[in-house]
Amino acid sequence: MPRWINVPNGFTFLRLLLVPFVIREILEGSPVLALALFAAAAATDVLDGAVARRFGHVTRAGAYLDPVADKCLLSGVFLALALSRAAPWWLVAVIFGRDLFILLGAAVLWVMSERTFSPSVWGKISTFVQAATALAWMARGALPNGLTGRFSSAMLWPCAACTVWSGIHYAWRAARARRRIDANPARE
Repeated sequence: MPRWINVPNGFTFLRLLLVPFVIREILEGSPVLALALFAAAAATDVLDGAVARRFGHVTRAGAYLDPVADKCLLSGVFLALALSRAAPWWLVAVIFGRDLFILLGAAVLWVMSERTFSPSVWGKISTFVQAATALAWMARGALPNGLTGRFSSAMLWPCAACTVWSGIHYAWRAARARRRIDANPARE
């Protein structure tokens, strides 16, 4: 059996499989089920990394698939929340804008032969805050009361700030990588 077929990557694939179901439940107006499915998907994110590190099942495939699964889940949830008028479109624009910016930067670095572009601490913080914000906005629909409404609204600005800051941090890292490439042209 190939090394990449393991339990942690199975959790990552499960998260990817849950994405369309979470989105469907948001769009169909089933916030409790959407929230439960999102919580299950978020749990797979915690489990895949913990199991991979604990049992030495860290693979290159997992390193690529995990952030893809995270982006599919969070981007899909925010897009569905905005489409259902449960979350503001400007936040979706900030999140998608940052992700496009990072993808373009990573593509440029890859072309310039910097083959790895690992996640930064700010990228991980941003992902966590985005997940907490998505959770808060889904809870707002599932548990409609003043507290969830105030909390979800309060999460908007920290989410936007962390998202923008992590994009700036990735740009700074890309600029440093570019300088390294320019300083060591023999590496190519």
